[in-house]
Amino acid sequence: MKAPQPAVLLRIYTEEGKRNGDRPLYEAIVLKARELGLAGATVLRGPMGFGHSHAIHTAKILDLSAKLPLVVEIVDTREKVQTLLDVLGDMRDLGLVTTENVQVVHYGDGRL
Repeated sequence: MKAPQPAVLLRIYTEEGKRNGDRPLYEAIVLKARELGLAGATVLRGPMGFGHSHAIHTAKILDLSAKLPLVVEIVDTREKVQTLLDVLGDMRDLGLVTTENVQVVHYGDGRL
């Protein structure tokens, strides 16, 4: 990906315990993005959160469950993000999926 240029930020809000077949859902998303040649993906783990059910999920020591919130972030061109979204449409229970327009100002080893 060249910088600077307009791009799209894809965010997928999910949780640790969700699966896609035999692997964690977040892992399946990241591997699919890599397979499709997207610029990169990052999985962020949240210590606390809630979603549409309004149930609180937290990382308290006595409550180490597999329901902690995760956010998968991917930035690339609109076309590549849309290709990924088309493929992810077959995955069950993705959670909240958002996109927003962003400006890539630096990518890789290039200088600002």
